Amino acid sequence: MNNILILETIYIVWNLVVFFMVGLDKLKAKNHWYRISEFTLLFSSFAMGGVGASIGMIVFHHKISKLKFRILVPIAIVLNILLIGFFIYSFAIKV
Repeated sequence: MNNILILETIYIVWNLVVFFMVGLDKLKAKNHWYRISEFTLLFSSFAMGGVGASIGMIVFHHKISKLKFRILVPIAIVLNILLIGFFIYSFAIKV
């Protein structure tokens, strides 16, 4: 198994985890249970989970009305893309 496939798999799995974190927080909000903090959701977005958070916000219609999330999650996606580009360029990963 080559390194790029391993990195892609980790990226996809992590974004699925973040996607389900957003869904779990929505479920907890509906049932008035202890919630996942906004910091944790946003940190997960900036830690290479921006795509999962964005899709989760849309699918679960959660945190969409919060200006903080509407601004910071797209910024996280852009930074995630820049970081991926940096690693591809710096370490000459053949795509």
